[in-house]
Amino acid sequence: MTNSPTAARAPDLVLFPHQPALKLIYDTAPIGLACLSPDCRYLQINQRLTEICGISVEDHLGRFVRDCVPALADAVEAIVRSIMETGEPVVGIEVAGQRPDQIEERAWITYWHPLRAPSGEIVAVNVAAEEITERKRAEREIRQAKDAAEMALRHLRETQESLIEAEKLAALGRMVAGIAHEINSPVGIGLTVASTLERKADLFAAAITSGVVRRSALNEFVDLVQAAARQLVSNLSRAADRVQLFKQAAVDSSSSERRSFDVGQFTELALSHLGRKHRESRISLNVRCEPGLFLDGYPGEFGQVLTNLVINAMAHAFPGDGKGAIDVRVLAAGNDIEVCVADDVVGMNPEVRRCAFDPFFTTRRHEGATGLGLHIARHIVVDRLGGRMVLESASGEGTTVSIILPRSAPPADD
Repeated sequence: MTNSPTAARAPDLVLFPHQPALKLIYDTAPIGLACLSPDCRYLQINQRLTEICGISVEDHLGRFVRDCVPALADAVEAIVRSIMETGEPVVGIEVAGQRPDQIEERAWITYWHPLRAPSGEIVAVNVAAEEITERKRAEREIRQAKDAAEMALRHLRETQESLIEAEKLAALGRMVAGIAHEINSPVGIGLTVASTLERKADLFAAAITSGVVRRSALNEFVDLVQAAARQLVSNLSRAADRVQLFKQAAVDSSSSERRSFDVGQFTELALSHLGRKHRESRISLNVRCEPGLFLDGYPGEFGQVLTNLVINAMAHAFPGDGKGAIDVRVLAAGNDIEVCVADDVVGMNPEVRRCAFDPFFTTRRHEGATGLGLHIARHIVVDRLGGRMVLESASGEGTTVSIILPRSAPPADD
């Protein structure tokens, strides 16, 4: 193939002899069209190609591609050579470059087809070029937006995990306050009994020193010692039991270890630290659990869900004097376990109910609420425990949140 612009030129191919209508269609087609000779000379160029490529007919017609667009010459010659050798079209080839009069890079998609003489010989190659600069720009912007959205999603998930950890620490803090109250009572009683016993022992020792100890005083002291011992053993045992229970609860709340646990027992334990808060208000907390329902899962996350739901009900369901009841029920639901947390007072209107699980949605922001309680609870139930959460509510009729959990949580994603 000769590339010299001074080489002898083959006679021009006449594409539209005596067919002015076809010539008009060719020249006014909405996509760029060109016809190349087997040795890669421009035989025909339509108006659209001159517009999208910034070329002129005078500067290209009859000239070799290599002389006009050296950057694309190798690719064009390879395509034409392939068509001449195989007779097969080449379609969907993307071409990128700059127009001579512009700095911005542009893009075209091209289609190459052989043009045959009546004898079947390939005498030229037709090229159709459609500009796709805007489409490529849109694709690039979509990719950038997708990358930005994925990054935002990663940040959101990281924030969500941080919020869950913060909620765990907050729940642990509430549990510590509950521990202090639950242990303070038996320890306080024990201290009072010990102080009384110490005082009585001092009086009895003084009586012995004086040498005057009546049988009745001795019997009274023995009875006192026995009663004090019984009270001390009872209250110290109660305190020790509480410490052991809360020790396990604290471990479960602060870790994500998987184990099998009795859902009813754990529910009563997880909510026991809220008892004092309810007793100080006019809200009654009623817990009813079927025995023997075991869940192979994550007790820490389960306890966090329960605490979030009950605290959410306390914060939003009871206006004014806060009088009402929260019922927590744990029962078998076929092969699953259902946990219901229900209040009987305010309820939600349709708009609030529709947004209840949205992150940062709250009707008490002016009181410091974050709007994350229900959102985090559903995230844990669905993504961690493999269950589902159903909310039923109506204005003035209270709210019921039902959690349906499989008896074995799905494996954790590493």
